[in-house]
Amino acid sequence: MIDYISIIQKFYTPGSDGYNLLVEHSRQVAELASAIASRHPELNIDRDFVYESAMLHDIGIFKTDAPSIHCHGNMPYICHGYLGRELLDSMGLHKHALVCEHHTGAGLTKEEIEQQGLPLPHRDMLPTTVEEKLVCYADKFFSKSRICPAKPIEKVRQDMSRFGNGTIARFDELTKLFGTP
Repeated sequence: MIDYISIIQKFYTPGSDGYNLLVEHSRQVAELASAIASRHPELNIDRDFVYESAMLHDIGIFKTDAPSIHCHGNMPYICHGYLGRELLDSMGLHKHALVCEHHTGAGLTKEEIEQQGLPLPHRDMLPTTVEEKLVCYADKFFSKSRICPAKPIEKVRQDMSRFGNGTIARFDELTKLFGTP
């Protein structure tokens, strides 16, 4: 297992609002993902990797301009996934890095990025492994703007509907794969 807390502490000051929010949100995602993994032994999910990558999936948020979640960088929030990938890639954590990039929404296609004019690299950013899919799915049930219990699936679908039919279809596929939390 990697020491994900030490990695987080390279970029966030322990005890700061940003650190506390990131760690608590990530812990919620990691625990839900672990619970879902335990219900699906047939999927042969690497549970240690899922927990680690769930704890690191949002590591790039500090580089974004999102004051409501204590982030004061200069990049748009939607960039946090690929920025997190760059951070973890530079540390040699390539599989964990892909989870960062692939968890935004229910994943993003190159076409969606281009059509919507998103400030992202023009490439597919879709979860491909079962572990990437699981972290992506579990993340949708928790807000970073305020720590609270998991959202009901209907609320998650409603929130995601504003991003288009492709996003909803991918989320529904994840729901079929993992079930309702």
